[in-house]
Amino acid sequence: MKKDFEALMEDLKHIHADFKLIPADKIEVAEWVKWKCRYGCKAYGKHLNCPPYVPSSEETKRLIQCYDKALIARFEAIPNADVPPYRIHHYLWDAIKAFYDTMFEFERHAFLSGYYKAFAMVGLCCAYCDECIPERGKTMLDQAPKRFCEHPHKMRPGMEACGIDVFKTVRAVGYELEVLTSPYEKITFFGLLLLE
Repeated sequence: MKKDFEALMEDLKHIHADFKLIPADKIEVAEWVKWKCRYGCKAYGKHLNCPPYVPSSEETKRLIQCYDKALIARFEAIPNADVPPYRIHHYLWDAIKAFYDTMFEFERHAFLSGYYKAFAMVGLCCAYCDECIPERGKTMLDQAPKRFCEHPHKMRPGMEACGIDVFKTVRAVGYELEVLTSPYEKITFFGLLLLE
């Protein structure tokens, strides 16, 4: 039996309280976002939740049309002090894993509450493995790379990797987000839970 939506929101606040609802049609998808991944991110092609291994912007638009609302969750990242910030992925390793685990738990709880279409999306590169399959260089990846993933039940695609304009989307619900100019500034992650 499907749980009352307000009761679901209360349950999710016990998992992580910093989130806001947004109509799904307010999620901004733009082709330029994936180009920023391709030409600007050192991790391009190195993680299965990043391009080129994730759905296209058009597929993302079609996915979002299947939902009427979404939850935007905000996370304050606590860097690993013993890792230099120029190794940004490892600098944020523990924070990324905690963020991913929470978004997975959001999705799982919503699903078990009768919201069977619940689907989470994350940000940044996956941190469940020390090296993702593409980084190892020993596996020939095809059009179904997820079958090689060691954590397929928890790994979710990155919003920006799928073409979501995270800046515009999170600002639409009142969160502030600016470009950081130093790894020593406060780092914020955002996750997305699609709901119907």
